[in-house]
Amino acid sequence: MGILEKIAEIEKEIARTQKNKATEYHLGLLKAKLAKYRSQLLEPSKSAGAKGEGFDVMKSGDARVALIGFPSVGKSTFLSLMTSTASEAASYEFTTLTCIPGVIEYKGANIQLLDLPGIIEGAAQGKGRGRQVIAVARTADVVIMMLDATKGDVQRERTGVCGHQA
Repeated sequence: MGILEKIAEIEKEIARTQKNKATEYHLGLLKAKLAKYRSQLLEPSKSAGAKGEGFDVMKSGDARVALIGFPSVGKSTFLSLMTSTASEAASYEFTTLTCIPGVIEYKGANIQLLDLPGIIEGAAQGKGRGRQVIAVARTADVVIMMLDATKGDVQRERTGVCGHQA
């Protein structure tokens, strides 16, 4: 059983467990395991030449668009709205752990849309699966940098995206 399957099993267990004082300890253990598996998945692979689980998506269609951004900025929601692909969206960071492809058909052209895990500071050094995300983005014809409008200029400053409002 791979890490993704273990994460899915723990999420199912959390969903079916009643939330009350008697189950607090059990839920805490499950959440700790979930955090451990998520951090393992986000760590770069230790074995030489190993590829990130779920990052090898065959290029298809007439164009490839990568959705890049910080965690929880709406990349998965955008993919789900624009394509028939259901990408899980939740109220916690790093819901998307692999590359999720979808296809938009527009005026006879098939455009592949890639939902990538959120990038964090230090992504270029491999932090938070950053190298895998950046490698996939480099294969794209277009990169859409998504920011959370409710965060003000905080995310714009962290990305180096500068611009003055008119």
